[in-house]
This record gives sequence, structure tokens and C-alpha cells, in this order.
Amino acid sequence: MDDFIAVIPARFASSRLPGKPLAEIDGIPMVVHVAKKAAASGAREVWVATDSEAIASAVERHGFKARMTSPNHASGTDRIAEVVRDWPAETLIVNVQGDEPLIEPSLIAAVAQALARDSGIRMATACCPIFSWDEMQNPNVVKVVLDAQGHALYFSRAEIPFARDASRVDPLPEKLPAFRHIGIYAYRAGFLETYSALPQARIERFEALEQLRLLWNGYKIGVIEADAPHAGVDTPEDLERVRNILCEERK
Repeated sequence: MDDFIAVIPARFASSRLPGKPLAEIDGIPMVVHVAKKAAASGAREVWVATDSEAIASAVERHGFKARMTSPNHASGTDRIAEVVRDWPAETLIVNVQGDEPLIEPSLIAAVAQALARDSGIRMATACCPIFSWDEMQNPNVVKVVLDAQGHALYFSRAEIPFARDASRVDPLPEKLPAFRHIGIYAYRAGFLETYSALPQARIERFEALEQLRLLWNGYKIGVIEADAPHAGVDTPEDLERVRNILCEERK
């Protein structure tokens, strides 16, 4: 197991679910569920990076570390960059989304290992196969296309690659080279200083996808293929779904 630290960005504001990291699931704040999954991944340390004293207090009450950050960051990666700027440059960081209480610990570890083993990349992330036209055409499903080495060519909310000769009412072609991006990232602490100094790319703003900042500036992103994860929590309906899943798991 390669040595790494998990950092969970958790901001209080959310347009669809204000205070989302503190939403209780089985009596425990959602962000704490995420921290427990990160701890189970083999991470040497688990930190929560937040702009909220309430989130920091909740995290620390449950035995995890929290670091206060500016409320003005454009992305979770920018928030993490503030936390790790004084850490040794070679420290391997995994950015675990704070609204993914059902994430598999093995996925967190696998992304860390992908970065550790590929010296040609500056970021590692994950994807899973797409099996339906609904997913392909849904702008909330971020698609990624890979090269022969498993590096990202592009990420988009659009239907990429576009199957020119396929009817949208037929089943997806077998072995369609299209994948759904899974929002987890690994990078070195030293590279985050470089990342945070890069201006937002026009395509990043246009697609609202922070990872495009790296591709725009010529950096490689390695992508591992994984099983489809449970969906994260964006809405009150998502929160209720996760509560029901965890309730069923306890039975």
C-alpha cells in the first residue's frame, strides 16, 4: 500500500441542500461517514478542509482532523491546496468528495496507487463504463474519453465520443469507448501549488469541470476503471435514498 493522506473538502453552502456535510445519516453527519470510509482505505491521515466552524467542530467531535479554509475557493482542489501548501511536496493526497458517504474505501486506495505508479501523470482519477443512452445524453453525467495508456483525452458533459451511426433508441454498441467520470482525485502536495496558480481555463468555466484546467495546460491525468459507485448526495431526495441504503445494510 502506497502512503497517502485523504483530504475531504466540505463547504457549508449548497444551492440544493444547504449545510449538506452536516446532514445526519443514522445519527452521524454525512461528512463523518465519508471520513470513516477514507480511514478504512488505509490512508495514513484523514483531514476535512472546510469553511465552516460547525463542520470543523462536528468532525473533531468524531475524532477526525479539520482545517479551516477560505470561503472563496473556486473548487475543492483549490480548497485542498490551501490546506497542504506547507506539507512536503511529495506527499500523496487523495481528494475524497464530502458528499460521497457510500464511497468504497478500495476505490480511494486504488486512485492513490494509480498516481504512485505512473510518473507521467500529475493527477489520477477514476471512471466506470456507461451502459445507457440516458447516461450518455445526461449533462449531469460527466463523460471521459481515454487514450491507449489510460490517460484522459477530454472530459465533457456532452455526449462523447459521439456514436455517429448508432440510433439513440437501440442498445448502446458493445464495448462503447465511453466512460462516466467518478469524482475522486489524487495528486502530490507540491503539484497543488502549481495547480492553484493556474488561471481557470475557458473550457473549465464553460463545462464547469475543474479537471479541464490541467488538460488545458498540458498536464496528463491518469484514469483507472472501477465499478460504478453509489451516487453522491446533491438533493434532499438523494439524502433520503442514502439513508434507506444504509438502513437496509444494517438489517
